[in-house]
Amino acid sequence: MLHGHGDDIYRYGRKIEYNFSSNVYPAADVSELLRYLSECRDALVSYPDPAAENLSEKIAGINGISSSSVCVTNGATEAIYLIASAWRGDRSAVIVPTFTEYADSCRMHAHRVTEYSAEDFAENRLAADEDIVWLCNPNNPDGRVWEKETLKSMICERPERLFVIDQSYEDFTDRLLFNAEETVSFPNLITLHSMTKKYRIAGLRLGCAIASPSLIDRISSMRMPWSVNGMAIAAGEYLVNRADKSFNINAYLQDAERLRRLLNEIEGITVIPSHTHFFLVRLERGTSSEMKTFLAENFGLLIRDASNFSGLDDRYVRISAQQPAANDLLVNSVRQWMEYIM
Repeated sequence: MLHGHGDDIYRYGRKIEYNFSSNVYPAADVSELLRYLSECRDALVSYPDPAAENLSEKIAGINGISSSSVCVTNGATEAIYLIASAWRGDRSAVIVPTFTEYADSCRMHAHRVTEYSAEDFAENRLAADEDIVWLCNPNNPDGRVWEKETLKSMICERPERLFVIDQSYEDFTDRLLFNAEETVSFPNLITLHSMTKKYRIAGLRLGCAIASPSLIDRISSMRMPWSVNGMAIAAGEYLVNRADKSFNINAYLQDAERLRRLLNEIEGITVIPSHTHFFLVRLERGTSSEMKTFLAENFGLLIRDASNFSGLDDRYVRISAQQPAANDLLVNSVRQWMEYIM
């Protein structure tokens, strides 16, 4: 799906002051990275490593695994499409509502795609012949996190079934998720990771897949050379060994919880519980597109119209917490929206 994702700020020119549709960390300080990249002339004028092998080795090193278990990709989205291609024609189960690219990539590569609810998955109501399960954890758009032990049991019970677990938002929850060493110990598990969210480098497109070497070999065989550009590789090599002192997940989750509480106090909307910094809001009046337009045009605030997620409708919006002052502005603006449509 080329259009219809969140963070369509490019459609609004300079109108948007605060972007609640984007799930990247709003307080990330990119100044040092920008200074470093300004000195990376070779990354701009020379061909990059065709498979980003040096960055793969660095990621593997900090995670205590072999570089043969890492495939660096052009954002986690490239990894999704590579997997769908590598297992072309398989039967895929997608747990919805979730990121649309799982189903889109599978349909592009001739999979039989069946969508299941979270309740179906929890109650083990998937068809017995499903080859692959696609799961986002923490899940976009509702922020739900599945318990790691629950997922371990499912993975062990069905060794013939491949589990693809997208952990792109792993830095934004205090719940336990799979680490790299755990991932590679399973022959039927691939985890996806993103550097764009925590470090606020979404425009560079940088992520990776981690799995056992045999699975990574199969994924890598589908990739084209130079899919990850030189600037992205340079940024990844710079960031991977540096602790981000600006990243304070506890404070950020507290800000998000406060925002959920204040929004939930507004008559006419219901906030869906979440385990991370973004969450769904269900509207009792008006539509998601109307609310999005009102907030953008009148207050310069961009939210995510969540109506195009499978399983949701035009009563849902997704909001990602920002800085406290911006969050307060959103709360006041939503109050005015609800008064406007009464």
